[in-house]
This record gives sequence, structure tokens and C-alpha cells, in this order.
Amino acid sequence: MENHTVRPALKSCASFWLFVIILLTTPQLLLAQAGTPPAVPDWAQPGSATHEQVPPPADFHRPSRNLDTPIGIFQGQSDIGSAVVPGSSSYNAETKQYTITSAGYNIWYSRDEFRYLWKKMSGDVSLAADVTFPNPKGYSDRKAVLVIRQSLKDDSKEAMTGEHGTGMIHLAQRPSPDAQMTDMQFRFGGTMEGIMAKRIGIEKRRDAIAIFVSLKGEPLHQFGPPIHLHFDGPFYVGIGFCSHLPATLDTAVLSDVVLENSAGKVH
Repeated sequence: MENHTVRPALKSCASFWLFVIILLTTPQLLLAQAGTPPAVPDWAQPGSATHEQVPPPADFHRPSRNLDTPIGIFQGQSDIGSAVVPGSSSYNAETKQYTITSAGYNIWYSRDEFRYLWKKMSGDVSLAADVTFPNPKGYSDRKAVLVIRQSLKDDSKEAMTGEHGTGMIHLAQRPSPDAQMTDMQFRFGGTMEGIMAKRIGIEKRRDAIAIFVSLKGEPLHQFGPPIHLHFDGPFYVGIGFCSHLPATLDTAVLSDVVLENSAGKVH
């Protein structure tokens, strides 16, 4: 014989827990629909007098957002590491300017977050660009970059020439996926009255990768010795920007970009 007094109680109990689930999840659904970014982890916050930015947890990764949408001389663009606020980019053919807007905690440690305009290439490479930051009040450690990457994953092997908001430039590398970045620094901002390099370049000659600099418009010239890093073709070559603020957009403009599939063409 069925117990008809139990069934209404079960229905009532199920209804109660369904109500609780809806009550708990509705705020998150509304935030997602409103486009509200998720909370930024404490380790990703930039360094300050009371906080030190530290490497991300070893198992922390986000898949990149990749668009096979050509822009200027580049085949596609990506939000590497998917910063919590999506980036954007545009190209003005008349002024030969790429405007790149991006958030992102850093291009450093074992993973990156930045907007990247890229082209698949093999062999030797020459890449150069003028760099400016339209917003004079942007975070000091923001950086425009010229990057060679093995993949579009956030922890990819890479070689990078970067110019910071302070004027510092550096040649950096991540020698293998998920490894920590290392660099050679050439400090202009702060130590030389805030001088900003007018133009930067990177050259890949077989496995030797070197940085090139023009401080005041003189011909680009190599700074320091090259690093050595092997890339299997095809790899990705391009330009990018990171605000160094996990959830705050900023902008860099890279002009007169030269990209050649050979060495010795950085100019």
C-alpha cells in the first residue's frame, strides 16, 4: 500500500531546496549577464607600498580568447590568458598605427595576460615599431611588447622585447611552457630623466634573438648580447600590450610596424 502522506512532504522538501538553489545562484547569473568581471585574485594585484605581486599558483591557467580576424599585416589577434576584461585593437591604414587596449596582470612569471596581434611564421624574423602611451596617467609598469611565441597558450615559450611606461626596456624569455620568465634589463626611465625609447625592435636569427633600440630617432642598433631560444615552425610573431592592472583597461599605440621574414631587416 502506498503512503500518500509521504509524497506531499517529499514534494514540499524538493520545492524548498529548489528555492534555495535559485536564491543562491541568481546573483551570480545576474552578474554574468551584466558582464561584471570575476573577482581578481590577490596575487594578481600590482605591487604597492602595502602589497607585492607574486607569481600565480602553479596550476592557475585560463584559455586564451583567439580571433582569426586579420588586422593590418597580422593574421589574427588574441587575449592571451583571458584577462578578466576583454581587450580590443584597431588599425589606421593612413597613419599606420595599431591601437591596442588591454587589461591584464602581467606578461611575466609562468603565464601572461595581454592583447596580442599575431602572424604565423617560420625561420628568421625582423620586427620593429614606434611605441607611445596616449594616457599619461597609466600604471608605471604597463608595457608594449614585440613577441615571438611558440603557441597562444598563456604559459607559452616566448621571447619578448618590452617597453614599460617608465621607459625601461628589456629582452625577456620563457624557455619552456610554464617556466618562469627571465630577462636582461636596460633601464632608461628613472635613471636617465625619464627618457623613452622612440623605437624598439626584435630579431630572430636562427636561435639567436636580440633587442634593438632607437632612443631619439637614430637608426635602430642592437643592445647587448642575444639570448638563445629555439622555436619550432610555425610559431607566432606579433605586437601586444598589457596594462599591468588585472581588471583595468589602458592603451598603447604601435606605429610604423615593420615585420620581415628574414634577419637583418630591423629598421
